[in-house]
Amino acid sequence: MTLAMAIELESTGIKVNACSPGFIKTKLNDYAGTGTVEEGAREPVRLALLGADGPTGTFSNTDGVIPW
Repeated sequence: MTLAMAIELESTGIKVNACSPGFIKTKLNDYAGTGTVEEGAREPVRLALLGADGPTGTFSNTDGVIPW
């Protein structure tokens, strides 16, 4: 879906990317995660703040792009 939307919206300048926040301590996993909520938010926020020259159609985490 990410790739399909990235291709469809490419001419509009809208970026479409997906990310994995990692194994984060949340109620969803009974706080068994290894990362904090703040750490989990880093990649989604980075992607949300991408400029016009940023990538689109990627899947990433805090270590970088993850191959599809």
